[in-house]
Amino acid sequence: MTEREHKLAVLGEIARALNGGDVVWAVGGSLLLYCKGKTDTFRDIDIMVWEEHVETLKALLLPLGILAPPAPNPGYKTRHFLNFTIRGVEVDVMGGMVIVKDGKDYDCSLSPSQVAEYIWINGERIPLQSLEDWRRYYLLMGREEKAAMIDC
Repeated sequence: MTEREHKLAVLGEIARALNGGDVVWAVGGSLLLYCKGKTDTFRDIDIMVWEEHVETLKALLLPLGILAPPAPNPGYKTRHFLNFTIRGVEVDVMGGMVIVKDGKDYDCSLSPSQVAEYIWINGERIPLQSLEDWRRYYLLMGREEKAAMIDC
């Protein structure tokens, strides 16, 4: 199994747990770019979760992996940031994501209406956030190269 196949298998395990728990969630970040054919690689699994479902998600993922202690980043004021390692794969979970740019807070929280579409990976239904949302987030983060990938 390749590293990419391993990461996608872990994504399938996560999807099985979260979908079984009726959690509102969506893939974002570089994995979203991968799923939409904008890149051939992704480093980790980025999951956006509806803030009301953070505790349910946490309870469902704890049996699958290890939760790291919080490590705040001044560029974000995300209300719930969870960093798991599941079978050697880094999984970042954001609930109530807030990006700070030029001293202003931008609320980038996932709402149920922002699940743009679903795809199937390893027999599991995977919700995706929209590329348009992530283009905006990347620009707010100052990651123009990622935003440019979406434009291609």
